[in-house]
Amino acid sequence: MPIEATHKTLRLQPRFLWFFILCYAMAIVLVNWFDARMIRLFFVDTDAGALVFPLTFLLSDLMTEVYGYKRARLAIWCGFFFNFFYIGYGYLITLFPSPVYSVAHNVAFDALMSFNTRIIMASTLTYLVSEPLNSYIMAKLKIKLRGKYMGLRFLTATSISSGVDSAMFGMLAFSGMMNSKELIMLVFTMWFIKVATEFLGIPLSVYLSKKLKKAEQLDIYDRQTQFGIFNLDTTYAFSDNEFKKPIPASS
Repeated sequence: MPIEATHKTLRLQPRFLWFFILCYAMAIVLVNWFDARMIRLFFVDTDAGALVFPLTFLLSDLMTEVYGYKRARLAIWCGFFFNFFYIGYGYLITLFPSPVYSVAHNVAFDALMSFNTRIIMASTLTYLVSEPLNSYIMAKLKIKLRGKYMGLRFLTATSISSGVDSAMFGMLAFSGMMNSKELIMLVFTMWFIKVATEFLGIPLSVYLSKKLKKAEQLDIYDRQTQFGIFNLDTTYAFSDNEFKKPIPASS
């Protein structure tokens, strides 16, 4: 059994949560690495990280839906830690002297890291706003809609949080590098790609959520949760798990 009940609390021993946290943290690092590369996609310009970033919302939605906001918040902090490690180590190695035979190569790498630092700092700030916001909206909508309309809840949370993310990231990362019209178009393109990816992935997201609930015997509702991002509590009352209650077919 993946869970053990006590009189007051639900002690979670999920089998697959570690895998989703790992994938989530890895996706965050990949986004930050590729954000510095601009690409042209179907006649519009965007950063390459925009193609990976929707995966973070999908994973966040999945974890919030099955394991609850508290576990999704844990994943958010894991992603932040690896993001911080990435930028810290990247900056540190640029301080070391270069061997003579690799000076030209290292100069190019250091220039990339210098530019990427601005990208990562912008990404980190927006990350600490948009990702908790996404999970918060998911948790609240789940309670309000009583677990129904899962796909709609996924799409609504992603549409709002990715809009905040795209606007903040675009302003912080690319302000001064392009004119206002180009920046607005970039922000809209990033938002559209994220929402479109979420929309196309809804059948898979809903399917995985239902399968995961059955496999873990979990369906957490965050009715008593303290939603502060700095609150690291991950415990739930046994009554927060409503897995045994039938999931409406319309969800």
